[in-house]
Amino acid sequence: MDEYKMIDLSTIPLFAILPVCFLAGLFIGYGYFRALRATADLIVKEDQPLLALALTLGRLSLLITGFLIAVLGGGLALLATLAGLLCAKALMLRNIRKDAL
Repeated sequence: MDEYKMIDLSTIPLFAILPVCFLAGLFIGYGYFRALRATADLIVKEDQPLLALALTLGRLSLLITGFLIAVLGGGLALLATLAGLLCAKALMLRNIRKDAL
């Protein structure tokens, strides 16, 4: 069996793949921005620089891996993943602003 046919996500219908990619983008975005906040807190406190470095590498690898998987689904799947990531960013910023008040 051809290995390219086994991982071809373009054969899955769009109505099934787009919501999954959006939810994956929400998950990736939540993890990314949560790790970004933890990294910023570690840098401000000047505490555990190796943990801050590990969090930075971890969040970048999560982002790259998620988008590479989304690319296999095509352009619309990539856009749906990006939309989920941006929605997660908006939700995280709204929660931070609500906590600041």
